Amino acid sequence: MSFGQGGPSWGPGGPGESRTPDWAALAEASAARGRRKKWLMIGGGAVATAAVAAIVATAVITTNGGSSGGNKNASELPAPADLPSESSAPEPSFSSVAPPPPPDPKDYIADEKKDKAPVTVDAFFPGRKLTMGDRVYAKGATARTESCATTTQGALGSILDTNGCDQVIRATYSKDGVAVTVGLAVFGTEAEARKAAQQASGGLASLSGSGVPTFCRGGSVCRRTANSYGRYAYFTIGGYTSGKNVTTAAKDVYKAGDDLTEFTFRQIRHRGEVQASAAAGAPVA
Repeated sequence: MSFGQGGPSWGPGGPGESRTPDWAALAEASAARGRRKKWLMIGGGAVATAAVAAIVATAVITTNGGSSGGNKNASELPAPADLPSESSAPEPSFSSVAPPPPPDPKDYIADEKKDKAPVTVDAFFPGRKLTMGDRVYAKGATARTESCATTTQGALGSILDTNGCDQVIRATYSKDGVAVTVGLAVFGTEAEARKAAQQASGGLASLSGSGVPTFCRGGSVCRRTANSYGRYAYFTIGGYTSGKNVTTAAKDVYKAGDDLTEFTFRQIRHRGEVQASAAAGAPVA
């Protein structure tokens, strides 16, 4: 008697006989069952792998091309420049035309056609004193005249008249026995004023009064200067109120003359700055 495939078997003596099981046959049957199970597992894994691959492929196709558009290459995608702008705000625009340069202050003191501010003593020499650094000068007499030659000594009068002098303003300042008169000669153009300063000979006549005695008259030696800026030529004469002669060692006289020269230059320049700023629509301190 024998069992079906995989069951125990006995020899021809039948079940009544005491026989040893056929161990070799049993081992072969067990091995066959193991092989079948292994192949079933391998086959199932392959099917699962194929299913996952199909899902991934479907997802890639759907992402790249949609369900009906087919697959698209990266080169067919819209470039960033083709995408709509995130903002519709207008871009700032700038003019390509450069603004005009600001007016040159010197233009407004170089010619009487532009220099329209009043020409007065107070416009150039205001107040009762002048402070330059730690030096304070008291303001003395002042004068204004259109007879330019009468404000001079020696050849300077004819030089002013020849070059077209319109008027002369004078002011005297004093400090510690030193007095200086500054004279501002007004011309029509810068060229006339420059020529008068370059040709200067003789000098300005000192102006006494208002607490300042006569000085730099009667042959005493005094210091004289001549300069110009714009349509203005300006001159100084300085010395001791005692009548003492001025030498190159007289630092106080030289300093006073330099202070008056510097102050007058600043006043002329400021006059140009005020008028240039007014033309540009900007205030000047």
